[in-house]
Amino acid sequence: MGQSFGPVTSFIVLVSAVLLLSASVHSSQGDKEPVYRDCVNQCVRTNCTGARLRGFQSTQPPYMALTGWTCRDDCKYQCMWTTVGLYQAEGYRVPQFHGKWPFARFLCFEEPASALASLLNGLACLLMLLRYRSAVPRQSPMYHTINAFSLVSLNAWFWSTVFHTRDTYLTEKMDYFCASAVILYSIYMCCVRTLGLRRPGVSSMVGALLILAFTSHVSYLTFISFDYGYNMAANATIGMVNLLWWLCWCWQNRRTLPYWWKCSLVVVLLHGLALLELLDFPPLFWVLDAHAVWHLSTVPVHFLFYSFLIDDSLHLLNTEKTGVKLE
Repeated sequence: MGQSFGPVTSFIVLVSAVLLLSASVHSSQGDKEPVYRDCVNQCVRTNCTGARLRGFQSTQPPYMALTGWTCRDDCKYQCMWTTVGLYQAEGYRVPQFHGKWPFARFLCFEEPASALASLLNGLACLLMLLRYRSAVPRQSPMYHTINAFSLVSLNAWFWSTVFHTRDTYLTEKMDYFCASAVILYSIYMCCVRTLGLRRPGVSSMVGALLILAFTSHVSYLTFISFDYGYNMAANATIGMVNLLWWLCWCWQNRRTLPYWWKCSLVVVLLHGLALLELLDFPPLFWVLDAHAVWHLSTVPVHFLFYSFLIDDSLHLLNTEKTGVKLE
């Protein structure tokens, strides 16, 4: 997870979290190979001590140092390609290393295509947020809820971009935790839209429960055990609650809201596009893998969902002004 509002971001980050978690087992075929491990150990002994280490540090580009690339990391990167070359020479399938396919590093970007795709999703969120703010008056009942969610969403795409740029202990955890935050806030936003406008106390209670759930979730993973299986199951569960809730609302309002189909179509598209992840092929040109293709394909979906948000927010504003009962 990659990493928009409602179903869009929540479903993207849900699948990202699930796939990243499943890929986060700390060893893969490539890094288990003796040739890889011997190569790394030899490289570290030769190049990462004394004068050679000082030489590496003095010639390392500033952007590499700022993103935390160390001499040992560089050894792992070089030895990864040595191992890949041996596999290909013997006619074997390209292996994964530390739960990931081998990617050609561009500047300081470990996964350049996925990092770019996450950035584009974030920019799409920002662009449509600005359009939403220009089209919808602040008096609209959902205005502040949607704006708050946008900040949570943008934060998640920021950390998705950072994680795909440089995979570290911190960036991995921030990517996972922010993904969970987006899904939980999307549930809250759905609750406000479906129940909270008529019963504010209900949405307040649900919001408090969601904050408690998020705090407990992060605390358990941080201080007790970072259980990948539990985290994956938790994100899958809350993600399905969010998606089913939105779909039920769309179905119930299909005769009264002419724009209901936009929300439904977004959900269907996201389910269909997620199937791209099942392809899971070695990166084309060592840059473009199935995860990056999927993230790139979701960028246009944000525009459709924001179109729904604008229509719905304006409808709610007009309904409030005329005194008609909110849907």
